Amino acid sequence: MEEAKEGLSIKGTAERLTLGIIRILENMPGVVDVRFAEREPAEKRRLLSWEQKNTCILPEDLRDFYQTTDGFTLTWSIKLDNEFIPLGCMKINSVAMLCPLLQPVSLYSLPNAPSLVDLDWEETNTQTGKTSAQVPAEPHFDSRSRIFELDSCGGNGKVCLVYKNCTPGVVAQQSEIWFLDRSLCWHFLTTSFTSYYRLMVTHLGLPEWQYSFTPYGPSPQAKQWASLYQPLTFTCEADAPAEAHLNKLDPTKAFRGKAKVTVAKKNQSTQSSVGSAAKGGAGKATGAKR
Repeated sequence: MEEAKEGLSIKGTAERLTLGIIRILENMPGVVDVRFAEREPAEKRRLLSWEQKNTCILPEDLRDFYQTTDGFTLTWSIKLDNEFIPLGCMKINSVAMLCPLLQPVSLYSLPNAPSLVDLDWEETNTQTGKTSAQVPAEPHFDSRSRIFELDSCGGNGKVCLVYKNCTPGVVAQQSEIWFLDRSLCWHFLTTSFTSYYRLMVTHLGLPEWQYSFTPYGPSPQAKQWASLYQPLTFTCEADAPAEAHLNKLDPTKAFRGKAKVTVAKKNQSTQSSVGSAAKGGAGKATGAKR
């Protein structure tokens, strides 16, 4: 009996984390082998250790996510001519894999070898046609930014957790989610991890979906897959803001939300009781007037 309850609990957690996308994928024509890797929550001491080591404060929604599951991996394939072909991949690195993009220079590297810092420039040319008021300032490859890899995107780029305007020795607190393409150009995605998580699920982890938020877009083959498995989002305007493509997600319910949901339900019940009392009082007053 206890094993059955535990199984239902695990299933409920998986359903909450995936927002029901597993059932949607399994009902799509040609989709096979939908796999969700279940992981234990990250320990609080590991999160604190990461913050102390990197001199950064994790965003609250990302912290709640890691306290629910230490990373996220959901993959699915399609069947073509009796052969399984991997297609979709949704991934969030674990705390241990949330590593700095700019690694320290090795003692064994060539003295004059170029680094990412050498590629840094002041001009912003990736967000064509958009003003500085619409797009935040791009990150830098030097000490002004602290950049951590959330997803390697299968070699098609990197989704990064970025802290900008950093000062050496000072704890960074404000973060954003950016996409670094294969040409090492930055593209802004969202201001919060929750918004990025919704984008990832909405796009079903299709190949190169992050390039939908670049001026040049995905490759022709990636567009074909998107038009087949994600026609609604694919037909949206390319220059629409990221929030226009999002589905509704309450992080208090999806990420470590048990205690928070209980408080919310209590508040709702209190408001409903107050509302019913007010309606009852109004009804009595109406009856008295009559």
